Amino acid sequence: MGNASSIEPTKTIFLDIDGKKEKIMFSRHCGTRDIHDLIAHAAGVSRYAEISLKDSTGAFVSLNPTMPINTQSSPYKVTSKEPSPTTESSNGDGEVFTQVLSQVASQFNNQFSKEGVFKVEEIKTDIATRLSALERKMELEGLKAVEIEKCKRDISDIKDQIWNAQKKFVDFNRLSSLSDERKISLKRDVPSYPKYTLSQETIEYLKQPTFDIWHWEPNEMLSLLEHMFHELGLVAEFNINPITLKRFFLCVQENYRNNPFHNFRHCFCVTQMMYGMIHLCHLWEVMTREDLGILMTACVCHDLDHPGYNNTYQINARTELAIRYNDISPLENHHCAVAFKILSNPECNIFANVDKDTFKRIRAGITMLILATDMARHGEIMDNFKMKLEPEFDYKNKDSLDTLKMVLIKCCDISNEVRPMEVSEPWVDCLLEEYFNQSDREKMEGLPVAPFMDRDKVTKPTAQIGFIKFVLIPMFETVAKLFPVIDSTMVEPLRIARDRYEDMKEKNSMPPPPSQSNKKKTVTEK
Repeated sequence: MGNASSIEPTKTIFLDIDGKKEKIMFSRHCGTRDIHDLIAHAAGVSRYAEISLKDSTGAFVSLNPTMPINTQSSPYKVTSKEPSPTTESSNGDGEVFTQVLSQVASQFNNQFSKEGVFKVEEIKTDIATRLSALERKMELEGLKAVEIEKCKRDISDIKDQIWNAQKKFVDFNRLSSLSDERKISLKRDVPSYPKYTLSQETIEYLKQPTFDIWHWEPNEMLSLLEHMFHELGLVAEFNINPITLKRFFLCVQENYRNNPFHNFRHCFCVTQMMYGMIHLCHLWEVMTREDLGILMTACVCHDLDHPGYNNTYQINARTELAIRYNDISPLENHHCAVAFKILSNPECNIFANVDKDTFKRIRAGITMLILATDMARHGEIMDNFKMKLEPEFDYKNKDSLDTLKMVLIKCCDISNEVRPMEVSEPWVDCLLEEYFNQSDREKMEGLPVAPFMDRDKVTKPTAQIGFIKFVLIPMFETVAKLFPVIDSTMVEPLRIARDRYEDMKEKNSMPPPPSQSNKKKTVTEK
């Protein structure tokens, strides 16, 4: 869950159109074509015009919902060009088709030879724009339907060539989410983050729940994740190619968004806590190494491509994710889907060398654990776990072991308050920032707002006290029945955190002390 700026519900972009200053505003739900049409309208040209943007340095700006925000003093310069009509019928039209296709092919060849990996979304947008112009021309000039269909087929062939060529480098799988489109891509073909030599002190510290996750840069976190997988014997267990492991972690990192809370640092935080619990509870004594691999990989992947708005928002706003997953854990289902999209890329598949039956178990296990992180299922999972503890927990029973693994990932997912105050408290600020972003958006869209997310109602202590008292402490106390070491290392810090927030709440509710002037006046009156 790291640091990021506020996510505004709409985006404002400033434009310079032939010296005239304009601005457009659009929702992050908008597609590239919607933004193109907005700019076309502001520029007074048809929606079929070719439009390009340049920033103050003369660099082209990608026309899509994730385009960088600018200021009124540094607008993007707009250049537009209407599709030129032809006076000839069949031959002229053929020349237009040839010109379009040759430009697309040329653009593809140049870009591919320069960068190795082609920016497929940009060319698709370009193809769509040019095709729209041709279709408009058909309406205006009576272009034969059979010719426009031929053009579509030709363009489709080129897109297939682009797709097949780029897959030599990486498998791009487009994923549509709440607020933007992402690719499951390997943005760095050769792992480039440096290999860090860890001191013995760091190696031991990494196993502790007190580990301070704020002191580590992204590349260092990648190396620490690598170390965990090697140290637990997972690389040997699954016969993982070390380079594939690097690529897997890189791809995972690239597919966490820069949310205030649900980001790559949160992923690392949860995985490190699981690593700590494995060592603290000696889980290798009661679980197979395959089970440990499932636990660790599920932690790494559990919030992939989180959009920063929770399931309640998805369902109330009837987002694409809620519709796709029928309102049933839409985010958790999406995280699973992204995880296995990444693993479907041979260059990132850390389980490529296991047999089919093993992979089937791994896939089922990871899916089960990620879906268990939906807090809507908290009561159901905890009640089931408590039943498994009586009269005695059976580690040989698959259902019991699965329930334990679900409880463990739940513990790690919401374990921030287990850590020392200087580590845990910044996470509260990050979480509230994400909550406030959501409640602001819900107010704007006329959706229900949860009181614990409303910036006008919630404070840091009120946000934490109930959660610690009624969710965290009971859950960790229940786990401590199975692993008594948890009581002193995790439950006790939670009790301390609860008391600290209750003191904070009491101080916040006290009336302010009298001002210095009032004090003086009182002395004079006496």
